[in-house]
Amino acid sequence: MKKLLLLQGLLLLVMTVNGQQDAMYTQYMFNTLAINPGYAGSRGTLNATAMYRRQWIGVEGAPETQTVSLDMGTRDKKIGLGLQAFNDKIGITKSTGFYLTYAYRINFGDDESSLAVGLQGGFTNYRANLTKVSLIDQAGDPAFMQNVNVLMPSFGSGIYYHNSRFYAGFSIPNIVRTYLRKDQYLYTTDVVAHRYMHLFFMTGYVFDLNEDYKLKPSLLMKAVKGAPIEADINANLWIKDVVAIGASYRTGDAISGLLELQLGPQFRLGYAYDHSVSKLVKYNQGTHEIMLRFEFGWERGDILSPRYF
Repeated sequence: MKKLLLLQGLLLLVMTVNGQQDAMYTQYMFNTLAINPGYAGSRGTLNATAMYRRQWIGVEGAPETQTVSLDMGTRDKKIGLGLQAFNDKIGITKSTGFYLTYAYRINFGDDESSLAVGLQGGFTNYRANLTKVSLIDQAGDPAFMQNVNVLMPSFGSGIYYHNSRFYAGFSIPNIVRTYLRKDQYLYTTDVVAHRYMHLFFMTGYVFDLNEDYKLKPSLLMKAVKGAPIEADINANLWIKDVVAIGASYRTGDAISGLLELQLGPQFRLGYAYDHSVSKLVKYNQGTHEIMLRFEFGWERGDILSPRYF
């Protein structure tokens, strides 16, 4: 039965790749560069972020994602630079990518307000180990007699506005429409799979409840051809600017609990747990996600602490 389910899932991928294709993160608010290139350099310092996500524990071949990103701003706060690398594995398929990011920022007034336009470019190496699939018909199918290993270009853009309390952004991380052809599967002609544009809108605000407590609601909306619009609705409560606890709801998919710790002015640790609310809830024990962030420049007084996004 497991082999049959794997085969059915793979056939859906090969015949028509619709729905959400980019890796998703519950703690997207701590990995904004992966969604919007306009974010690069918005914190004004050199920042390193690493995330690990293991989805749907207990499901064989479930998604597993690792990502590392770096971004920094120039002294005049007008230019932001960034790079990110990721590895996303689903079943017998694996996508590994590397992107470079450039953002130009227009600064306003004295409240850290700025509007940035960002561009990113890079590539994704997509691999599918088709020859490892155990077929029901042992006579073999030509679609499963050759592995796939292709390099797909990527180019994206985004705009991002923020001040000390509010942020909003819109982005298309990949504008280039890439595809796989049948001849890559020992067929003859024609396209069998597309990588579609993903559209993201994000916003959030920090409210002061009193001296010790702050509430930060946020929203992320995602749209891609062939799938319903999806929204992440989040709220985090900051306690003494050291600990944040929160909850999130991803429409039609999961509810999540979030924990964030500010371990000194430079080091931040985050954890999220997703519990499925879809039909998959019967087959998995949840999703775990860990985030680590380190900010350089404390010795020069460059870091503004705390930062909420």
